[in-house]
Amino acid sequence: MAALVPPQVPAPLPGPSALLAGPLAVSGAAAPAVAAGAGTPAEAPGSSTGAPLAAAAGEPSRPAGSTAMGPEARAAGAPPAAPAVTARPGELPFLFERALQASRSGRFGEALPLWDQVLSLAPGDAAAWSNRGNVRLTLGDPEGAIADQERAMQLDPLNPDPHLNRGTAEEALGRWQDAAADYHWILERDPADASALYNLGNVEGSLGHWSQARDCFDAAFSARPGFAMARSSAALARFQLGDLAAAETELRSLIRRYPLFADARAALTALLWQRGAGGEAESHWVAASGLDPRYRQEEWLQQTRRWPPEPIQALQQFLTLASPRPS
Repeated sequence: MAALVPPQVPAPLPGPSALLAGPLAVSGAAAPAVAAGAGTPAEAPGSSTGAPLAAAAGEPSRPAGSTAMGPEARAAGAPPAAPAVTARPGELPFLFERALQASRSGRFGEALPLWDQVLSLAPGDAAAWSNRGNVRLTLGDPEGAIADQERAMQLDPLNPDPHLNRGTAEEALGRWQDAAADYHWILERDPADASALYNLGNVEGSLGHWSQARDCFDAAFSARPGFAMARSSAALARFQLGDLAAAETELRSLIRRYPLFADARAALTALLWQRGAGGEAESHWVAASGLDPRYRQEEWLQQTRRWPPEPIQALQQFLTLASPRPS
């Protein structure tokens, strides 16, 4: 399964998920792919967005599966149909590549009608259904995304990608148990699937199960060494659980390796402020806020990046120059 970095979306998604090489989705929710530069972790979803990871399907011949039908399709007793679009069969490879490139580059409004055309020519292509579902999710249609992923599952029942992608859409709707079931389906077949482990960690965190979230993030990092966002999320879970020394060690290690990793710098800012090291906190914040100004937004931290409550509160106190709470 190819898990890619999630595209940036205007719709509020639940935290960290990925995009097209197979279908789109990692969890926490979705945001556009960001090219990794020097000092930026290539494995970090959106570089600093902890949204859920999604998978993408890259070739017409390689379906990226979905099986179950969405609510409207179930009611109608038939799978969702691709819209009628004028296109010739010989155009299929060209259309698929155009749709894929538009999706990868974040041009989702352009990608959607292209996927519609692909499906008008190849309604049995599971990868196209899954990829269109990912695009629909980024455009704020999680129910439509779920319907497309379920159609892909019907066509390719053993492919894990549509389960990862459907889980991401379910997270967007706050359907935590449904999302967890999709990630567990993947992990029963491949216990070392880093994207499913990471997304499951975000679900556990959303349920307030921070010990389980920490364990999932640790497992995701072990399964994919270099998965910086998983390690940063594990450090944040340790922060939430009161293990500040271990959290600080992990964050400093990440920053040494990836000096431009905004998530780790913002998290270390919050941690240092909480333990009274305001001067050093200021220096990390200058870097973090310059790299990604969204860390100033409490709602974004809660709803999209899905930090735990303690780090969010500490960072907000720092931003308002409040004193750390007494222990």
